[in-house]
Amino acid sequence: MTTPALSVAPQQNDPSFDTLWDELVWRGLVHVSTDETALRELLDGDPIVYYCGFDPTAPSLHLGNLVQLLTMRRLQLAGHRPLGLVGGSTGLVGDPRPTAERTLNARETVAEWVTKLRAQIEKLLSFEGDNAARMVNNLDWTAPLSAIDFLREIGKHFRVGTMLKKDSVSARLNSDAGISYTEFSYQVLQGFDYLELFRQYGCVLQTGGSDQWGNLTSGTDLIRHVEGVSVHAFGTPLITNSDGTKFGKSEGNAIWLDADMCSPYAMYQFWLNTDDRDVVERLKVFTFLTRDEIDEYERLVADEPFRRAAQKRLALEVTATVHGLDATAKVIQASEALFGKGDLGALDADTLRTALAELPHATLPEGTSVIDALVETGLVSSVSEARRALKQGGVSVDGEKITSDDARVEGALPGRASVLRRGKKALAGVFIA
Repeated sequence: MTTPALSVAPQQNDPSFDTLWDELVWRGLVHVSTDETALRELLDGDPIVYYCGFDPTAPSLHLGNLVQLLTMRRLQLAGHRPLGLVGGSTGLVGDPRPTAERTLNARETVAEWVTKLRAQIEKLLSFEGDNAARMVNNLDWTAPLSAIDFLREIGKHFRVGTMLKKDSVSARLNSDAGISYTEFSYQVLQGFDYLELFRQYGCVLQTGGSDQWGNLTSGTDLIRHVEGVSVHAFGTPLITNSDGTKFGKSEGNAIWLDADMCSPYAMYQFWLNTDDRDVVERLKVFTFLTRDEIDEYERLVADEPFRRAAQKRLALEVTATVHGLDATAKVIQASEALFGKGDLGALDADTLRTALAELPHATLPEGTSVIDALVETGLVSSVSEARRALKQGGVSVDGEKITSDDARVEGALPGRASVLRRGKKALAGVFIA
């Protein structure tokens, strides 16, 4: 299959900003920080080592993690040296949730997820050149410590009164579930990570989500107490939609970076459906488009919203960043073909099946009538409604209008699939068993 020629923005920082910090602020990536003036000077000076941690509490990262990874990449493009930390030890504990205790996963499961998360992080940072990224695992320095040594060397520097004031802790203390000592101790473990990375690599900056601010500052405080040195942290804002819904959720499921958990087609459609009120801010956070380019898309949203130019560019950029340009080109071709702007028969079987799996669909035996297929896929609620739809001329199979009650679904597309359409927008997939 020949995929359409596409290109994405080069990964580089925008030279129109005086400093990297100014660009981070403009993109809305700074919600809370230590000394802002010092951070501006730090990031504009000689290369530093910085880190962000990712806990293996699931087999994949999600869009919230992508915010952190792209922020790390922007710092790396400015010449700074990233450490990608996968929490082999903190993943065994889990940071406190707002309302309930986490379920502890088996050690073997966490170890497997560590490997998967490392692979995803490695795709989004550069491991070449003078400021090549380095992967680290906090299990390497946590596991050798005995409980006594940990309490004597690290725990003695934490004050319980300060720990109780952390938002993540206070929220749980005020909930019916309370909080276990295990999750209460999480901030000590994360603070220990920062101290160890400071000692091993000279790390002086940690980034993370603003909801992790209490954990981030546990590290800055610990290093100040133990080493007498001021280090830094900044937290990105939690991204929410203008309509009040939670960003990154689709019918209750997170948008994962793993293609097996969220297909490239599903990810592309997620971004394509971004609300006009949100799309400009998403372009700032999730793409490397310049300020001038984003300003132009903002104008297009205002003047020609029906073209959805900003959403198409956003979907292209982010899907290509996560899944690669070739996979993105295929899902764009599939998306266009499904909605009547391309040849369904030209799609490869895997891409077509993945796309149809995101629609209402059914697996049916060979020779199934179009009427039964309409009912089984949920495009109509009854056989009589299916017959009415056929008489009205509003049904097609694989792009061909169907009017006969005797018509069959043949699965004539690659992979023995067919596309049912009722009206202009109601689509469903059929897989022939």
